[in-house]
Amino acid sequence: MTKIFSLAVFCLLLTACQSLTYQEQRQLTELGYKGVTIDTPAGDWEKPASPLKAGLLNLLPGCGNFYLGNGRAAQSEQNLYGLLNLLTWPLSILWGIPSAAIDATTINKRDMLMYYTYDEKGKQVYQELVR
Repeated sequence: MTKIFSLAVFCLLLTACQSLTYQEQRQLTELGYKGVTIDTPAGDWEKPASPLKAGLLNLLPGCGNFYLGNGRAAQSEQNLYGLLNLLTWPLSILWGIPSAAIDATTINKRDMLMYYTYDEKGKQVYQELVR
């Protein structure tokens, strides 16, 4: 029983949510002042991940994390989180659903910033916004 509890605590510590850097937060705030958010983007950017879908998929062991670990804006560490959630299922449902939804939102924010920073169309849209 102690081993299972220790494994669950260890997995909880490892499955922290994704976070944005200070610079990314500043860029998002700047875009927000111009009315651009992940829900109201400027240009043709589309969300690569659905928070609702990621959360609901984590009802199944780790599937929400595997969804976030593969695809257009994949974060490879999500596959490790999915494996840890798979090993601790059904307990992982308690932390897996909210963390997958939060991580999907963070992935969307980071992908939007990458669009405005590196994509040619996105750079043009961003230049028009900052004028």
